[in-house]
Amino acid sequence: MNRPNSSMQLTRAADYGVRVMIHLAGPSTQERISLPALAEAADAPESFLSKVLQALSRAGLISSRRGQSGGFQISARGRVASMLEVIEAIDGPICLNVCLVSGRSCIRKAHCPAHPVWAQAQTAMLQVLSEARIVELAREKQPSV
Repeated sequence: MNRPNSSMQLTRAADYGVRVMIHLAGPSTQERISLPALAEAADAPESFLSKVLQALSRAGLISSRRGQSGGFQISARGRVASMLEVIEAIDGPICLNVCLVSGRSCIRKAHCPAHPVWAQAQTAMLQVLSEARIVELAREKQPSV
């Protein structure tokens, strides 16, 4: 799953990943949570969500354990992760346009009037997603007392 996402819309997997991470970061979720419970919380099919959870686990954002007392739990790294880190753990680097993919050179870059706009939009989007922390989103989710 580690390829640039060339779509201007985030994948369903990334959306589910963000939902799961916010749920796991909530104050009432200090213990491990089962796949069925996470699927319900994320409103996602279990079979699809299990692939998302594998990617989050590989990235070190969550931990998993099998068996009777098994389930999924957010890691310390996952608590401080940004939305961008979660999305990229699932989809790989985000690029609004192929001309912005790192390591590639666009032959039209020097004379393309759209390139600076793409680059500015890319920078703005990455900044917004980098500043949105999972733990802060989880706090916002909780009802005020």
